[in-house]
Amino acid sequence: MWDDMMMWGGGWGRDWGLFGLMHILWWVLIILGIVALARLSFGRGPRGFLPSEEDRALAILRERFARGEIDKAEFEERKRDLGA
Repeated sequence: MWDDMMMWGGGWGRDWGLFGLMHILWWVLIILGIVALARLSFGRGPRGFLPSEEDRALAILRERFARGEIDKAEFEERKRDLGA
């Protein structure tokens, strides 16, 4: 009887290592899922992670205007062309 319990206990100890690892991996996946959902919900731009092409084009246009590469009239014209 005691031998059976000892064998059971010994085998159980080995299995706990795998169970512990799987338990940690499970929680890591849950946390990563929550982070991904939060980034999609509160991320930048309408698509979440990345700004849209229109936002990127407008940002480049603003940079060019700020550096003095284009004047105000050209900035306004290109901004209208972008639909912003």
